[in-house]
Formats: sequence, C-alpha cells, structure tokens
Amino acid sequence: MRSTRVVALLGFLLVTAACAAPRETTPSLIAEPSTLPPTTSATPTPTTTPPPAPPCDVKTGACVSLSQHLAWLLRDGQVVRGPVPAGFGPPDQATPAGSFHVVWKDRDHHSSIYGTNMPNSVFFAAGGIAFHAGPLDAPSHGCVHLSDADSAAFFDGLGVGDAVQVQA
Repeated sequence: MRSTRVVALLGFLLVTAACAAPRETTPSLIAEPSTLPPTTSATPTPTTTPPPAPPCDVKTGACVSLSQHLAWLLRDGQVVRGPVPAGFGPPDQATPAGSFHVVWKDRDHHSSIYGTNMPNSVFFAAGGIAFHAGPLDAPSHGCVHLSDADSAAFFDGLGVGDAVQVQA
C-alpha cells in the first residue's frame, strides 16, 4: 500500500509540475545547420581592375600613351587626373612621341593655320602641338585632343616648363 501511495504521489507531482510550467504560444525552433560558408577575416578581392598606371617617368607634368589613347596629369609623382581618353593625329599628321616641356599656354587659342578654336591649349612640341579641347572621335593635326573638362584640368594643372612625355 505504501508503494501505491508513493507512485500516486510521484504521479501527482509530475502532473502538477507540468501544469504549473508556463506554456509557450509558439513552438520552439530547432536550429538548422548553417549552409553558409564560414566567415573569414581575409580582405575581399576587388571585382574591378584598377586603371592603368602611366607608362612614363614624369613626376610633375603629363604622360600620354598613343597606343592606349590615354593621358595622365601628374604632380609630385602622384596621378591627379587620369587616365583620361585622348585623341591624336592620323599617320600623316601623327602626334610626335618623345619627351617635351610645356612651352606656353593660351586658354582661348585660335589656330591661324587651320582656322579652328583650340580651347585650353597647352603647347609642348614644335609645330604648334598642344593639349586642347577637341573631339575624341575625330583626328587632330598632331595635337592631343581631350574632353572639355579634361582639357581645362590639364590647362590648370600644367605650368610652363613642366614635363610632357608621349609614349608610342
């Protein structure tokens, strides 16, 4: 009889404990194993390629790549503008390759030879060769055509005496 009382008492305690426990209104979630790869602290690799570096030795001045149709403006060894698209002369009036220096500048130059405007002209080679604003899709007479904004930046950034290197 005593064992019956003990069993009854234990059953009563179990039922009482179960009834006294707070009930959850939502079922508990069982954690699923993660399908995501583990996180790492490694630096992510860039998805875009960096712009090409200037192929010139110029520290302060301008660099031009005829083969890439690009130009750079540099100050104290740092690129301050570029690469920017550039247009050049056709084979019979080719833009000369070599090392030059800015000789003179004229913000509102008008060519007396060709009768055209050459805004933001920065002259650097014999024969009136200059950086200036001009159409990138039309050949020049040997000059380096730049967009309006880029020609203004080159005009403002280059001083008389600064180096200009034009690479083939």
